[in-house]
Amino acid sequence: MSREILFVADAVAREKGVDKEVIFQALEAALVSASKKKYGQELNIQVSIDRKTGEYRTVRIWEVLPDDVPLSHEDTQMHLKDALARQPDAQVGGTVEEVLPAVDFGRIAAQTAKQVIVQKVREAERDQIVADYALRRGDFISGVVKRMERGNAIMDLGRAEALLPKEDMIPRESVRPGDRVRAYLKDVRRVPRGPQLFLSRTAPEFLIKLFTLEVPEIANGLIEIKGAARDPGVRAKIAVKSNDPKVDPVGACVGMRGSRVQAITNELAGERIDIVIWSPDAATFVINALSPAEVSSIVVDEDLHSMDVVVDQEQLSQAIGRGGQNVRLASQLTGWEINILTEAEAGEKRQKEFSTFRQTFMDELDVDEELATVLVEEGFTSIEEVAYVPIGEMLQIEGFDEEIVNELRQRARDVLLNKAIAKEEQVELSEPAPDLLALEGMEPSLAHVLASKGVKTAEDLAELAVEELQELADIDADKARALIMTARAPWFADSEENASSH
Repeated sequence: MSREILFVADAVAREKGVDKEVIFQALEAALVSASKKKYGQELNIQVSIDRKTGEYRTVRIWEVLPDDVPLSHEDTQMHLKDALARQPDAQVGGTVEEVLPAVDFGRIAAQTAKQVIVQKVREAERDQIVADYALRRGDFISGVVKRMERGNAIMDLGRAEALLPKEDMIPRESVRPGDRVRAYLKDVRRVPRGPQLFLSRTAPEFLIKLFTLEVPEIANGLIEIKGAARDPGVRAKIAVKSNDPKVDPVGACVGMRGSRVQAITNELAGERIDIVIWSPDAATFVINALSPAEVSSIVVDEDLHSMDVVVDQEQLSQAIGRGGQNVRLASQLTGWEINILTEAEAGEKRQKEFSTFRQTFMDELDVDEELATVLVEEGFTSIEEVAYVPIGEMLQIEGFDEEIVNELRQRARDVLLNKAIAKEEQVELSEPAPDLLALEGMEPSLAHVLASKGVKTAEDLAELAVEELQELADIDADKARALIMTARAPWFADSEENASSH
């Protein structure tokens, strides 16, 4: 019988291509199942097979508990005094074993053994697939469409199945069973049933993989892809950089008579691709990304991470693109917010900003319109700049002497100091009341946020609705409801007192 076990383990391991240890574990599980049918399902039974001889041992196991603790499961638990009678070295927290006559392997229900083995083998195969493909996450994958389920494509990759979800297919692209499809391996994860590999044909990474395959200069490092943005099946932009001054990155990607880019466009159901030269200078990169539209001027706002791009009126529609597509893709590619303006709109915006800055200087620095105008024309846009710009730079302004510069700087610093003092006073005024801080479930940080918005006491909180509290603080509805009900507790207590007094 031991030879039979070794034979089964060896044969199934070879047939299924899995580790023999998995088969032994499956056989042990099948023997445990058969043993429980014979001796009782409630028993804790273990079977161990000798991997070399095929001999197997069946034991029943009890957990040892202190004598003063009642047994909750008499079939699997034993008091220490009884355990010591069976096994002199037994200890509380340990186990006691009893060897049972092993069931005959040949008499195990074949169907039970087969089911357990098949299940274990299937689990092992699925675990192996996840382990193998986890290292390939982000790779280019090719497979045949096996079937369609609710618009999703189930793909046969040979020894594994993969899912190409409907939302990851290129819109209006026809995919039918039997088609060979190439895709990007977006994710690999364990799921109870079905494919564990998840593909995409709409990810920007898929476009990058296609260029890497089609353009040898990218594969060998002469050209580097810096990013990509897509409107799948319609239009895409890809940023490239040459690592060799002799290599034209755009020309290499386009190929002879457009052959390389055309092959990629065909793979992507006609998706039009703009190849953009990457630049370390953000403004230059944005200008390149808006191609083929021509840019007249550009204003960069580092604080807002945005750019105002000015184009001629006749270039406006091309710069924006149909449905805002061109500017949207350029923004995704560069990571900058891009505002497209005509010369007239830019002039109007500049004039508005000029007037705002000038009025700020007139009001806060108490200077006349002429002096405020000079400051704005010289590029000053904030009180901070006036307060802390080097004296030497301000002295270069025509008509400014040391007395004027020092006076302006002092006034600017006084304004900033007064604002800081006012802010501190406001914070002090916004301190939450002790009863709000002491409220059960209230966090100090949340109490300060509420106080800064006018909710300073528990009574203030009690008068709010759940939606109102959520608008004031970033908390979920359950927490908001709990806090409000806790704050309202005194109301109900008062009602009960009044009722009892009557």
